[in-house]
Amino acid sequence: MPRSDAGSFNLKKIYKEYTFLFSFIVLVIIATCINHSFLSWQNLSTLALQASIKGIIALGMSLVIISGQIDLSVGSMTALVAGLGVVVLNHSKSAVLTLLFCAAFGTLLGAVNGLLTNRGKIAPFIVTLATMSAYRSIIVQLGQGGPFNIDMGIVMSFRMIAAGKIMGIPNLALIFVVITLLMIAFMKYSKFGRYVYAVGSNETATFLTGVNVVNVKTLCFVITGFLTGISSFLLASRLTSITAANVGTAFEMDAIAAVAIGGISMSGGRGKLVGTFLGMIMLQMIEGILIAARIPPFLTGLVKGIIIVLAVIFQRKK
Repeated sequence: MPRSDAGSFNLKKIYKEYTFLFSFIVLVIIATCINHSFLSWQNLSTLALQASIKGIIALGMSLVIISGQIDLSVGSMTALVAGLGVVVLNHSKSAVLTLLFCAAFGTLLGAVNGLLTNRGKIAPFIVTLATMSAYRSIIVQLGQGGPFNIDMGIVMSFRMIAAGKIMGIPNLALIFVVITLLMIAFMKYSKFGRYVYAVGSNETATFLTGVNVVNVKTLCFVITGFLTGISSFLLASRLTSITAANVGTAFEMDAIAAVAIGGISMSGGRGKLVGTFLGMIMLQMIEGILIAARIPPFLTGLVKGIIIVLAVIFQRKK
């Protein structure tokens, strides 16, 4: 009997840890029944391509949420960084310099969020709600409501960064996978990764062990800003024109939805980044299923909202 109980316990524990994987399998089965070519290489690579830019942002959002915080500004941050990135590209004619600018500027904006939240002791919801509005207003004002267009002389070569392929794999999909693997390794094998989980699980106890909790929580925002900067660069390459008022709209909702679907606890302290990766893929799959079912596209936001609520309710029942 004890052996049977142990086996049952282990099975229950595995299910709790990898709920997102079971959900992913179920969703794949549903999608395959609707579209028999769903598992084709072309369709899977397209799915990863569509999930890539928001997925990279969601990886950063994962750190913020695991540490017990939230970031509502990533969509507006994307628009601000991408818009100014286009300006830098047009003046420098250098994709490398533009990438460095986007990464550095995104990191700076993330640091603003982190410092206001943790040094200023203001609730992250309030800070990032304010910066969400501020970042969007700045880029709209700088562009006078119009788009930021890449100069015709460099637009095609710059677009190939996002549109190109390596051995048949879209560049964006490959970058998404590589960054995911690097972030998983970073969170698993670094002291910082362990501190993030500890802070989200029990901030007071972690502080009493000598960990600088303020720095850890601030760095989560900094890393999110850095990854958002990378995504902004890739988005500028993919679109070649940044409409300040619209670009990045609802990116924060998609990132949070991917985190929730991926099994990361919204109260912090628990979850896996591979879950976020699959969560963003699942989000794209759900959109495809809705299109196939001829659900009006205006209801997509409603469905995402319901998914987030259900994911949180399910986590509370664990």
